[in-house]
Amino acid sequence: MAKKQKIRADFRKNRAIRARRTNWTRGFEQHGFEDEAPALGERVSGKGELSRRRTIVGDPADDHEQPGLDVQLDVDPQRCHPGRVLAVKGLISSVADEQGEVFRCATRRLLKTLATDQRHVVVAGDRVMFRPVEHTHPKEGIIERIEPRRGCISRASRGRQHIIVSNVDQLLIVTSAAEPRLKPNLIDRLLVAGETAGLPAIVAINKIDLFDPADLQPLVGVYSQMGYQVLLLSAKTGFGLERFRRILAGKESVVAGQSGVGKSSLLNAVDPVLRLRVEAVSSETEKGRHTTTTAELLPLACGGWVVDTPGIRQFELWDVTPEEVPGFFRDLRPYVSLCRFPDCTHTHEDPCAVKDAVADGRIDERRYESYCHILNDGGL
Repeated sequence: MAKKQKIRADFRKNRAIRARRTNWTRGFEQHGFEDEAPALGERVSGKGELSRRRTIVGDPADDHEQPGLDVQLDVDPQRCHPGRVLAVKGLISSVADEQGEVFRCATRRLLKTLATDQRHVVVAGDRVMFRPVEHTHPKEGIIERIEPRRGCISRASRGRQHIIVSNVDQLLIVTSAAEPRLKPNLIDRLLVAGETAGLPAIVAINKIDLFDPADLQPLVGVYSQMGYQVLLLSAKTGFGLERFRRILAGKESVVAGQSGVGKSSLLNAVDPVLRLRVEAVSSETEKGRHTTTTAELLPLACGGWVVDTPGIRQFELWDVTPEEVPGFFRDLRPYVSLCRFPDCTHTHEDPCAVKDAVADGRIDERRYESYCHILNDGGL
């Protein structure tokens, strides 16, 4: 039997006492201050009021490049069972065990208080170890450990990492030809997110019944030349749905895009059993109404799983430095090493191989503008 390791781990600041007291007047009127002394130190054991570190039992995470906790907590294999998080709603996570039974699970307090850059410690798609609670209806449990993640799509949210979904095989970027209008810059940001996660990305353009498909060919050609698969779809007429179904079959996919583009409508058309809630786009703003409010893992009749995600209006990249951005643009990548300066940003330097390629038409001008926008708008 392997020996359990004791690890010193950082915890969130909210485990300490309040940084500033607000009851000075009451304290003075009731007791005065002569008997009070400020805390000048803390115990060597690390359990003092000022400490934000504790010793826990577990194993260090093997891959620090994958988003997740730095430690894997030790759990009792006799009491805990493996499961998959289907959805997270507030403090409760829906977890399916290996037999398909769904448990309403809370998260172990130790997990929630470990220091992390993540906005939420448990996300849809997570593989977990959970402890069922006996004699409860509906069935309940407690998530004791989150297994190492792979294939995560995440963005920055108020300086923290917001993981939208984990453990998926491919990213489907859904946009619409009209109502709401197509946003190529958002597609480019999601493509960069897919590149950083190592996920194959597919661009799906819905609502082509509202637009002349011939007018989309320049855009389709740009992405196709870079090796991205592009689908032209219509949830209303059924155009392209059979091809869409074949791409989803047998894989775990995440569907992402702005509100109102028809993500849920496409999934309903592929698998009517899902019966996802849909709503019309606002006639005043031509924007979606955020009908889908949480990411949810859904089984498909054709095999595999799909994650329907809430609409995205802004997508701020997480953990991507300005120096890394050119490497995530497939069309810019071949010219980066040809620049005169090794630290070239490809924006103002002269000469610059990337800028020359744009001028010669070898790089699409709109894609280059999207690169500059990502680099300079502070969204990194």
